[in-house]
Amino acid sequence: MAEITASNVKALREKTGAGMMDAKKALVENDGDMDAAVDWLRTKGLAKAAKKSGRVAAEGLVAVVTDGTKGAVVEINSETDFVSRNEEFQGFVKNVAQISLGVSNAEELAAADMGGKPVSENLTDLISKIGENMTLRRSASIEVSKGAVIAYVHGALADGLGKIGVLVALESDASADALQALGKQIAMHVAAANPQFLDASSVDSAVAEREKNVLVEQAKAEGKPQDIAERMVQGRMQKFFKEICLVDQIFVIDGETKIADVIANAGKEAGSEIKLTGFLRFQLGDGIEKEEEDFAAEVNKVANA
Repeated sequence: MAEITASNVKALREKTGAGMMDAKKALVENDGDMDAAVDWLRTKGLAKAAKKSGRVAAEGLVAVVTDGTKGAVVEINSETDFVSRNEEFQGFVKNVAQISLGVSNAEELAAADMGGKPVSENLTDLISKIGENMTLRRSASIEVSKGAVIAYVHGALADGLGKIGVLVALESDASADALQALGKQIAMHVAAANPQFLDASSVDSAVAEREKNVLVEQAKAEGKPQDIAERMVQGRMQKFFKEICLVDQIFVIDGETKIADVIANAGKEAGSEIKLTGFLRFQLGDGIEKEEEDFAAEVNKVANA
């Protein structure tokens, strides 16, 4: 019997995309013969994942989960929207989201235990079973010392699952009902308005500097005197912050009240100050470049092959 080493198991996993235990079993069953092990996995349908790993996965689901003062959001992608309606896929995403409450990032989540083996291996098994490429794209969590983290899903396909997932962190001694009511409204606003930062102080310095440089050049092009140009830039930067910062945005539900004032008013009604400490917003496929297929061209290509 040939010795089955960890490096051989690793090599077989990389070649086929099979899970660790499946790769080890394949080598054992075939006396360490790598090629025979690959064929064995193929006959068992366990090597499918590797073949699909290069295909673009921009569909799928975003999941949100909360546990009192903490919440987490996860995005798991698939190739088609059909998979997002698959109950097994939905159950997998929900389980992964629950696990994400106990980790810090997607790398830790991929390595976290799920039924006796890493989340990443469970995902590989699911890829082989469903027949589409899938990726655990990202995860994040948010927490407050007191108060609540409130979740909202836009375009929900099931409880906690949809196309846009939002978490809002409210720090307060106000009642749970008051925080849930306010948090839900703020989260709906975040889903619709897509703020980039919490407030002006949290705006990335590179983002602010880039915008300021653009505005300076615009003022110069308009031929304004230096003192007037400086005032113009200051005013336009304030407008820029109002557009991208959550607390400065106008509440989409009433179209007239600033978010900071909505929160302050809610605190007065609840009899306790409410502080918005942060938010998270994941939109499915955001930033993924998906090649648009020209069906007519594809048919023509096949016909003339």
